[in-house]
Amino acid sequence: MKERSLVKSFNNAIEGIVCVLKTQRNIKIHFLVAAIVLTLSLILGVDRFEFMLLLFAITLVIVAELLNTAIEYSIDVVTTTFDPLAKISKDVAAGAVLIASMNALLIGYFVFFQYLSRYNLFFFQKIKGAPIHLTIAALLLVGVLVIAAKAAVGYKDFLRGGWPSGHGALAFSACTAIFFIGKDIVLTTLALFMALIVSHSRIQSGIHSWLQVLAGAVLGFLVTVLLFQLFYL
Repeated sequence: MKERSLVKSFNNAIEGIVCVLKTQRNIKIHFLVAAIVLTLSLILGVDRFEFMLLLFAITLVIVAELLNTAIEYSIDVVTTTFDPLAKISKDVAAGAVLIASMNALLIGYFVFFQYLSRYNLFFFQKIKGAPIHLTIAALLLVGVLVIAAKAAVGYKDFLRGGWPSGHGALAFSACTAIFFIGKDIVLTTLALFMALIVSHSRIQSGIHSWLQVLAGAVLGFLVTVLLFQLFYL
C-alpha cells in the first residue's frame, strides 16, 4: 500500500506539472529558457560549481512559478468576487516569481559573461572593455528607486503611470551610461534622441505627464552619474 501510495503521489505531482505546462504560458517560457541555458552551459563547458548555480536558479524560478499558480487556483476556488486581500496574495506570489527570475538572470549573466567574452569577436571585446557591470547596476538601482518612489506616493500600478516615469528613468539612465562608456558625441546624441522618443511616447499616450517624465529622467540621470563618478572615473 505504501508503494502504491508513493507511486500515486509521484503521479499526482507529475500531473500537476503537466497541467501547469498546458495551461500557463509563463511556465512554458521558463522551461524553454531553462533548456536553452542548460544546453549553452554544456556547449561552453561551465565548471561544476557554476552548473550547480544555474540549476539552483532554474529550479527556484520554476518552483516559484508552480507555487504562484497553485495560490492563484486556490484563491479562485475560494472566492468568485473581487477581494482586495485575494489580490494582494496573488501580487505577492507574482512578486516571488519576479525576484526569482531576476536572481536567475543575474546568475546567468555572471556565469556566461566570462565564457562569451573569451571569443575574439569584436562585439564581445567591446563589451569586455566597457563597464557593463556598472551599467547593469545603475539600471537595476534606478528601477528599484522608481518602484520605491511609486510605493511612497501610494501608486499601485508600478508599470503604468505615476511618479516618476520608469520608462523615462531607465531611458535616461541608459543614455547617461552610453555617454560615459562611449565618450562619443554621435553615439551620445543618438542615445539621447532615443531617450527623448521614449519619454515623448509616454506623454503622447497620456500615461504620464511631462513633470512625471521629467522626474524620471532626472532620477535616471543623477543615479547613473553618481555611480559612474564613484566607481568609474
